[in-house]
Amino acid sequence: MIAKQKITEIVNEWLTGKEYFLVDVCVSADNCISVEIDHAEGVWIDDCVSLSKHIEANLNREEEDYELEVGSAGIGQPFKVLQQYINHIGKEVEVLGKDGKKYRGILTAACEDNFSVTIQVKEKPEGAKRPMLVDKEYTWRYEETKYTKYLIKF
Repeated sequence: MIAKQKITEIVNEWLTGKEYFLVDVCVSADNCISVEIDHAEGVWIDDCVSLSKHIEANLNREEEDYELEVGSAGIGQPFKVLQQYINHIGKEVEVLGKDGKKYRGILTAACEDNFSVTIQVKEKPEGAKRPMLVDKEYTWRYEETKYTKYLIKF
């Protein structure tokens, strides 16, 4: 079986000097290799082909046969790495908490430990007759959520 670490090293070698970043590498028991990359402005097919050729040039099919798939982290898919959060700051996201509640708001910050989202909630200010929409900032540690993903609007 081809080691995930070996594929990760080969991909990181290709990434050097590029604005792409690695999202995920999966290697199944039957050597089906799946590599996901991303870029702030999207992923181009030519770059996927280039990375695929780079990986193939560094593996030997005579030693071990494999299936290779290189692609982008799909739009609308849950974020897997910090760079995806950073790239989507200022954009609308959906967060599913471990409590099963969904939140929608604007991603305002992301760091190694947590991320923040500004969400409009209805609150009744003291002395007011009706509730009003107000912006509230919520912060989660990554392990407190099931997923966070970019909301696509048409």
